[in-house]
Amino acid sequence: MRFDVITLFPDFFESPLQSGLLGKALKKGIATVYLTNPRDFTTDKHHRVDDEPYGGGVGMLLKPEPLFAAVESLPVLPSRQVLLMTPQGETMSQGIFQAFARECQQLVIICGHYEGVDERILHLVTREISLGDFVLTCGEIPALTLINGVTRLLPGTVGKEASLKAESFEDGLLDYPQYTRPPVFREWAVPEVLLSGNHAAIAQWRQQQQLQRTRERRPDLYQQWLARSQQHGGVAE
Repeated sequence: MRFDVITLFPDFFESPLQSGLLGKALKKGIATVYLTNPRDFTTDKHHRVDDEPYGGGVGMLLKPEPLFAAVESLPVLPSRQVLLMTPQGETMSQGIFQAFARECQQLVIICGHYEGVDERILHLVTREISLGDFVLTCGEIPALTLINGVTRLLPGTVGKEASLKAESFEDGLLDYPQYTRPPVFREWAVPEVLLSGNHAAIAQWRQQQQLQRTRERRPDLYQQWLARSQQHGGVAE
């Protein structure tokens, strides 16, 4: 997987791209990240990448020329998406990460700034992506989230691939509670079923906990899971 990040602040990515599983995956060549600064494609002596909006208004907009030139300077792999990080986009989800990891060879990620981008930049974009219903100071934060979320799904990033199938959102439910040693900590005990060695009982307990936790914390996800379960002839609980 190749990631091309169009960013005014390449230094933002320096430490995160070297840390943890993401850093190891990049070192192993499971994914590659290339950073391109639109300022390198400006033609004026001040290297301006922003300007005032037509019609007035507060703040500045990213100009189209440097962004077009930056994206058009990149190689084009057979299966690629050009993404704009913007609060107006569709919210990131595990499903989106899975689709990108499964279907794409290249993701070009444009990091927004200031009050937004010139609308004509959307002619470059195949998909608009948001981290959530809030506004951040820069598009680098959601870009890094997307790189992390997609890369961890690529073969070889996570040591035990089975762990990817038994975590939150993989089956539409939140994860079940998990415990480790000691069996009792400050009078809080590990549920007896987890100490029983009865794998069937443990599996049943975990599924019940997933359903309960999702119903209480994310009723929207629970209703979606319930609808899918009923559609396929399943039983809610």
